[in-house]
Amino acid sequence: MANIEQAATYYEVKKAEDVSRLISKYAGQGKTNKVIWLALIGVFIDAYDLTTLSFGIEQVITEFSLSPVMTGVVASAIICGTIAGNILGGWLTDKIGRYRVFMADMVLFVIAAIVAGLAPNVWVLIIARFIMGISVGIDLPVAMSYLTEFSRFNGRSNKAARLAAWCPMWYAASSVCFAVVLFLYFLLPEEYANWLWRVSLIFGAVPALLIIFIRGKYLTESPIWLANQGNLKEAVKILNESYNIPALTKIEYAQAVQIKPSHTGFAVLFNKTYLPRMIVSIVIHISVAFQYTTIAFFLPSILSRFFHTDTLTTISTTLGLNLLFAFTGGLLGVYIASRLTSRLVLIAGFAIQFLALLSLSLIGQPENSFLLYIAIIMLGLWLFAEGFGPGAQMMIYPTMAYPASIRGVGVGFNRAVSGVAQATALFLLPIWMAKYNTHVFLIISVFAIVPILVIGFLIKFEPTAVDVDAVVENDNIIKNLQHQISSQ
Repeated sequence: MANIEQAATYYEVKKAEDVSRLISKYAGQGKTNKVIWLALIGVFIDAYDLTTLSFGIEQVITEFSLSPVMTGVVASAIICGTIAGNILGGWLTDKIGRYRVFMADMVLFVIAAIVAGLAPNVWVLIIARFIMGISVGIDLPVAMSYLTEFSRFNGRSNKAARLAAWCPMWYAASSVCFAVVLFLYFLLPEEYANWLWRVSLIFGAVPALLIIFIRGKYLTESPIWLANQGNLKEAVKILNESYNIPALTKIEYAQAVQIKPSHTGFAVLFNKTYLPRMIVSIVIHISVAFQYTTIAFFLPSILSRFFHTDTLTTISTTLGLNLLFAFTGGLLGVYIASRLTSRLVLIAGFAIQFLALLSLSLIGQPENSFLLYIAIIMLGLWLFAEGFGPGAQMMIYPTMAYPASIRGVGVGFNRAVSGVAQATALFLLPIWMAKYNTHVFLIISVFAIVPILVIGFLIKFEPTAVDVDAVVENDNIIKNLQHQISSQ
């Protein structure tokens, strides 16, 4: 395609890559920012649902008299659901489109949250949490696709920054969850204190209902996905109506475009082009899964078991750490995502996390107030590093590494592997904590060192270097040119 001139009265769309290039250059106009916010609200729901039992798990243990093994089953049920949801959601996102998958998922969120909150026994709770996990798993591939396919490639609020925004939104949801718990702690009479975890679970249906009610006004299908399906006419229509980009496609172009073969099979991720990208992304996801589960999910348990805090102190300290360290770190991550390379930010984040975990292991169970404050600061330091580093960057890697035609399966597969790691961690950590106490921090510190070695020395892939949606058809040409240059 000839270079598009800014002075033209309209932009002629001849093929799918033309749509990608227009969005990469001019996204941010019209309704696109509202689509981004709706996608981020989906992430908010994911985080809220995964956080609800991080405090409530202690109440669930008491109410249903759970053993450590059953505690692990309850805690990991939602993560096991995300594994199935990631695979299913990734495949459906590429197969039938972003919009339909997103809206069906919101309905499932509402039902599962209400059933979980009203669970009469532990088995109903486990099943409901598993279904909630399916919802979370389905949502992330489609939400990440929306974030990248409705954003420009360069400048402020680019794809990397929009994808990094998932992290502060995640911690905002975690903070809201504990704010709701804190509010209910004072609101509910003492005889109904065991309803804290139930009401907080049900409250997670509210943002999903909001999306369902306002979907028709702002949410659309991704024009990049439509164009890759051969539907240039509908893609151009969305460019005009949602992006305020004056574009058109002639009938002969729309008719000539053949629907591309659907690469929705997961086998494509193992070819020589995508395998290194998948490996580095999986290493990041597994490392984050074990660390996040230890510090973020089990933070209330760490405070109450190891630091011997009471209920009110546990809730307020968890809320404070999420707001002061994790959320602010996430905001910093959004700011630097469009200014620094992903590899550099990740290495810095993992290095700080290693130092924090090592310090927590050395401190052990604090014997005085001074060591207690140092330990809490180390927890905050870990959360801050997670916010600006691995937490912000982990979704940039799989989302920007794969073109739109396989983005859903790419993100879904990486998240499924992450789900396996997190489910394993959720099952093992209660046992490890009971056996090793604070030495568990030393074990988990390994997951901060390994990704530094992989990213820094073994696979130096940088996802923000090239817009894969705009150049996917030219990959072979670029490789041939590079080979010719290197052989001269």
